[in-house]
Amino acid sequence: MLRIMVGIAMVVVLGIVVMVGSVWKSDLPVDALKPRWAQPPSQFVTLDGMQVHVRDEGRRDDPIPIVLLHGTGSSLQTWDGWASQLKATHRVIRFDRPGFGLTGPNSSGDYSMDYYSGFLGRLLDQLGVNGPVILVGNSSGGQMAWLFSVAHPGRVARLVLISPAGYPRSVPLPQGLQMAMNPKMDFITRHILPKSQVRKGAEISYGDPSKLTDETVDRYYDLTRREGNRKALGQTLRASIGHEDTASINQVKVQTLILWGSNDTMIPASPDAEQFHQRIAGSKLVILPGDGHVAQEEDPDGTLAAFNQWLTSAAK
Repeated sequence: MLRIMVGIAMVVVLGIVVMVGSVWKSDLPVDALKPRWAQPPSQFVTLDGMQVHVRDEGRRDDPIPIVLLHGTGSSLQTWDGWASQLKATHRVIRFDRPGFGLTGPNSSGDYSMDYYSGFLGRLLDQLGVNGPVILVGNSSGGQMAWLFSVAHPGRVARLVLISPAGYPRSVPLPQGLQMAMNPKMDFITRHILPKSQVRKGAEISYGDPSKLTDETVDRYYDLTRREGNRKALGQTLRASIGHEDTASINQVKVQTLILWGSNDTMIPASPDAEQFHQRIAGSKLVILPGDGHVAQEEDPDGTLAAFNQWLTSAAK
């Protein structure tokens, strides 16, 4: 009987080891990720003690470059559809924000919006962009964009916000992000990463999850495992949630286009879209039928059509 019980216990322990081993995922060094995710024209720019992953494409003589800012947990590849079309006629700059993508964590541990705004200015200086830009941001990248336009109005010619953050959340964070935000869960969230959960998290950001490709899931999964990114995600969330600066939205004074997916469940269009529209004088609001939170990734053609139409009319 004792032997049977010991045998059962060993089977149970082995099963637990196998189960944990299937979801226990160590960090990956950045050099292991570069062959797939840093294909040309990627470059790495030294700034604030980091090697910042940048793609700077298109017309070098463009007087007003387009700068694209991704959101929390994402990377510069979320703009692939936009960059592939815009680079024929514009200079297009995008980069992995500190804490995300191949750039990885900020050694100072600062992920505040004040830091990100200053970082953007320093990066543009380093790239030789001293004049105004068209600044486009999604989610927390949108918050970064509109705050930068308030702090440096002379450096922003036009502003495009795609489901921007900035108001206190009207819906809870998805469970995975709640866990990442909780410092008591750090050990789990920094070591356990089922790919199925990464897929589920990405699907939440899409209005139509059938548009989510396996390659996109691979990208989210791989870049989340970049050394230090999982810890940085928790730090970023803790620095942003509850620290919104809604009073500054009224201070946005540049021409602004607001794009919002009707099926955005991360930051629902109601009430945030109308609040941004009302508080940014002269802004234009476009609700994108069926799109989710990362509309530029899910629907690059539709979002670009709205952008180009607005850009043409704004120039008249």
